[in-house]
Amino acid sequence: MTLGLRAYRTLAASAGPLFRLILKRRTLQGKEDPDRVTEKQGFASAARPAAPLVWLHGASVGESLSMLPLIESLSEARPDLRFLVTTGTLTSAELMAERLPASACHQFVPLDHPTYWDRFFARWRPDLAVIIESELWPNMIMGSRTQNIPLVLANARLSEKSAKGWGRVGRSIELLLSSFDLVLAQDERSASRLRALGADPVETPGNLKFDAHPLQTDSAALEDLRAQIGDRPCWIAASTHEGEEILVGRIHLQLQERFPELLTILAPRHPARGAAVARDMTEMGLNIAQRSRKSAISQDTNIYLADTLGEMGLFFRLAPIAFIGGSFVNIGGHNPLEAARLDTAILFGAQMFNFEEAATPLLDAGAAFQVTSESDLADRLATWLASPAETSLAAARGKEVVSGSTHVAARITQKLLPFLPKAAKPKADQ
Repeated sequence: MTLGLRAYRTLAASAGPLFRLILKRRTLQGKEDPDRVTEKQGFASAARPAAPLVWLHGASVGESLSMLPLIESLSEARPDLRFLVTTGTLTSAELMAERLPASACHQFVPLDHPTYWDRFFARWRPDLAVIIESELWPNMIMGSRTQNIPLVLANARLSEKSAKGWGRVGRSIELLLSSFDLVLAQDERSASRLRALGADPVETPGNLKFDAHPLQTDSAALEDLRAQIGDRPCWIAASTHEGEEILVGRIHLQLQERFPELLTILAPRHPARGAAVARDMTEMGLNIAQRSRKSAISQDTNIYLADTLGEMGLFFRLAPIAFIGGSFVNIGGHNPLEAARLDTAILFGAQMFNFEEAATPLLDAGAAFQVTSESDLADRLATWLASPAETSLAAARGKEVVSGSTHVAARITQKLLPFLPKAAKPKADQ
């Protein structure tokens, strides 16, 4: 263990009182589930199944959605497997409660305290650990190795910015990455950066996000909202972050001069921010209808605030044009493929560094445009709003890019199966 990792582990081990205070405060703020907050200290709220157990961990919504086709593929290959899914956010937990199959259960991931991980591993004893994308918590990784659990980093991505940051800790990141038995990168750029930091072996089976199914929706709700919108021109700003909503409001006011009946659907990445976003829009003189308050869209509605969980499949189906948030702030964007699967022309800003692999084929096909400023975004929106045929062509190109499975989940499954205990042979009839 390096001096840096030893210091980290010592500090984390002494941080128990601070972690408990943080969890208490977050619970009072509504950011943790009070009935399940002890899961973040390693206490389980479910029983371990009596079957080979695959533990999959991802940070939040995007990573947890990437797990679903992999769980499906693994289940087809090994029906005896059971799955433990961990994430860190309320939003992802609620989504997993709706989407996970009966063979899987969800728990909140423990904070990175060595004692919390000791409890977690003592209870769950996974046969295989699969970390999705880029969750590199030292005590989680070192605890897995101590327990001799096969450890795979799957759908791994590493931006140039993150690679430079990890590079500053040198030997420590090399030790953490070398703890993985296998690293499966999304693309060659990430693979090259991971190898340079010490990961070995590294393979590139592709990006799980290309294998995802179209987002689900409630057909009755879709029909109802389409009736409320009628033939009004419409676009959606999806997965926006603080600072982007104000930009969206300004663009709406600008476009409204040319398109008086324009409706903007605004879907914050974190629905809990709905009230704050509503205040901002109202202060700008915009009339809002708020989904979380069951407000109907009227002819006077400028902004339909889509501040609910698990309904992006509904909102994307309402609008022919989608702006992907997190791309005008230093977040790195969000997954544009979800919109592309639902016949939507796509726009995003310059900050898409976390989704280069997903964005590039859409740009190359003419299914998406990358804009560099607020005025560029407004101009491209105006062009597409004025030309439905051009918008439909871009959407069709996007649908072609994502049409059909790329079988990434199947390829990853074949890489994971050798790490699992062999399936029990069925007993012969007596």
